Amino acid sequence: MAHHTSLLTAVDSRGHVHLVVGTSPLTAARCSQSLAVGASPILVAPEPTNKGELLPAALQVRVDAGEVRWLRETPAGFQETHLETLGRDEVDGFVDAVFVTSHDSSLAETVAAACRRRRIPVNVVDRPDLCSFALLSTHVEGPLQIGITTNGSGCKLAARIRREVASSLPAGLGEACARLGSLRRRIQEEDRRTSSRTAASATGTAGTAGITRATKAVPVLSEDDSYDQSAAFNQLVLPAANDDDDAETTKTRRMRWLAQMCEYWPLKRLAGLTDADVEALLEAYAAQGAALPLPQAEEGNRGPSELTAGRGRIILAGSGPGHPDLLTRAVHQAILSADVILADKLVPQGVLDLIPRRTEVAIARKFPGNADAAQEELIEQATAAALAGKTVLRLKQGDPFVYGRGGEEVLRLRAAGFRDGQSLFVLPGITSALSGPLFAGIPPTHRDAADQVLICTGTGKKGKPPQPPGYRVSRTAVFLMALHRITGLVAELTDYTAEEKAGVEDHQSQPKRTLWPAATPCAVIERTSCPDQKVIRTTLAHVAAAIEQEGSRPPGLLVVGRACGVLYAPVSETATSDGTSKLWSVEEGFAGLDLDSISPAGLASLA
Repeated sequence: MAHHTSLLTAVDSRGHVHLVVGTSPLTAARCSQSLAVGASPILVAPEPTNKGELLPAALQVRVDAGEVRWLRETPAGFQETHLETLGRDEVDGFVDAVFVTSHDSSLAETVAAACRRRRIPVNVVDRPDLCSFALLSTHVEGPLQIGITTNGSGCKLAARIRREVASSLPAGLGEACARLGSLRRRIQEEDRRTSSRTAASATGTAGTAGITRATKAVPVLSEDDSYDQSAAFNQLVLPAANDDDDAETTKTRRMRWLAQMCEYWPLKRLAGLTDADVEALLEAYAAQGAALPLPQAEEGNRGPSELTAGRGRIILAGSGPGHPDLLTRAVHQAILSADVILADKLVPQGVLDLIPRRTEVAIARKFPGNADAAQEELIEQATAAALAGKTVLRLKQGDPFVYGRGGEEVLRLRAAGFRDGQSLFVLPGITSALSGPLFAGIPPTHRDAADQVLICTGTGKKGKPPQPPGYRVSRTAVFLMALHRITGLVAELTDYTAEEKAGVEDHQSQPKRTLWPAATPCAVIERTSCPDQKVIRTTLAHVAAAIEQEGSRPPGLLVVGRACGVLYAPVSETATSDGTSKLWSVEEGFAGLDLDSISPAGLASLA
């Protein structure tokens, strides 16, 4: 069933003139909303005809204080000329918006029709059919505004949803938005100064030797928040600037550094930012490029102040794909008993919420271009805490040994003197490589479709592309860490690499790898088992375009093979009702693990 949706916008109404027509208990609220956003409300309503009748008390206070202008000299009330004469000079006297708060249907229809003819936005109480815009149920905290609309399906329901959303947010998030906005502006100012210095230097050089290096093509980060992240968002952020970087590349890296920080840090950590943290971030950025320091844990979240005697222990554990109910009991117990938790940045908030307040927590600073340094830092933190007698939990997303560098950490900890089963323990987690396809309705193995599963990485060491696997009709391939370079991966699967082609030309070897057909069904699965899970179903021919248009938010994976079409029909290039071609489908949201809805009797019947 198709539903009408609205184009949600945020209007800067400072200095605008809002016309409020009619009087009712809602009129005062509309005037207050207008004043709150910096507009000037003008009330158009005749004098009360009955002796002793007054305006609503809250509205009368606004009028008496001079905040609301009451246009009452016209006995008949609203006149169409009001729309063209009461507004700002810079818009030729037209008002900027009209609110009809009267329940008089004839008046409401007259005002709405006059506004439509002049293309003036109009909102009419209890008459969505006459409205050209609607007001959202909003939560406001500093610069942060969150608006909810049901598009006429129920204001009370919208208010309820807004309260639920607002109550789930960490305290101080509005102040964090202001601080991060300040940080963004300061980075932009530094970018402008750097660009000016670079431009001046380039001008001087061009006068003698010329500029010999071509400007690199770099992705531009959009300022528009109305659509999801582009695929370029997750491209590598290189470390500190070097001689091969031009000013535009440096600027792109800086802004992506801040954008990834906003994306990856848990909201509670962002909400805990202080002015001192902002200064530390700027100082660390200037010195380290892409390295990100974390704010210090609050005193209430610190571990025991007195260190226990003897060596502690380190537990390396996987947090599963995302949903907290998918933790193993062993990992959950480790979360509850640890003194220190060092978590990867992709461990979801639902799992982090299980951590007791007494526990000291740090989030890994592992970003593209900074992974090796961050890995070393984590080992040092874990070692120091364990040598002080603490129990340290290294919490990783998914399974620690499936593209989680778990093996590397075990080797480093062994070298530091920790022993398996004594002071070093590894606990498995459910890997997204297998649970992701399951929650997207894709059985990786299925008789007559797939008899083998191949788990691959889309990005090799130091960001280099790995050797692509060959095609087999009965193979399901799952690619982790691949979406940020999806175009390159598809090209490698469907065509021979430069190295393979060079081998043919040199007559050294013949290519033996079977190429993947472009029509092979595939699926992109992001944030598996989380509330914002997204699944894109398409083919190899169109998956790169689908990600580019629909956006990409990590963590995500790519599943390729006939198994993608077992429970869901493969998406093909078929004409739709509007005359366009259906190249992919998108499914958002996760509702596949509602354990609370299963009654004890229902569980017994499953036994």
